[in-house]
Amino acid sequence: MDKNKAVKSYLHLIEQVGLLIIVIATIIAVGQEIYVMIDKLKVDIKDLLLLFIYLEIIAMVKIYYEQHRLPIRYPIYIAIVALARYIILDSKSFAQWQLMEVSITVFLLTLSVLVVRYGHVKLPYTKSRQDDD
Repeated sequence: MDKNKAVKSYLHLIEQVGLLIIVIATIIAVGQEIYVMIDKLKVDIKDLLLLFIYLEIIAMVKIYYEQHRLPIRYPIYIAIVALARYIILDSKSFAQWQLMEVSITVFLLTLSVLVVRYGHVKLPYTKSRQDDD
């Protein structure tokens, strides 16, 4: 049993180091993006959306650290914002079918958020189910 506990402790340490690396890399990316905005003396919507994505990543790590669970909606939110940013940046070069594909993807991701949220409200975890996961 001590070996099992040691493995869990080792894996927990790896998890904590990984979370720290993600936060540090995200903070560096935020700093780089702010530097670019200051350098060009202009803030575009694409810059704000990118900062929002970074903020969501930090929030996701915070929730994961506090609750020891991956908040499934946050990666979906990040994907939606990333696709919105993609549309804003590249929509002029899109063919109609490409814009339709990205739009349908955003719609499906939005539906998935609604389904997950509905499940959390209508089928909440009980204490015993949380321990099993």
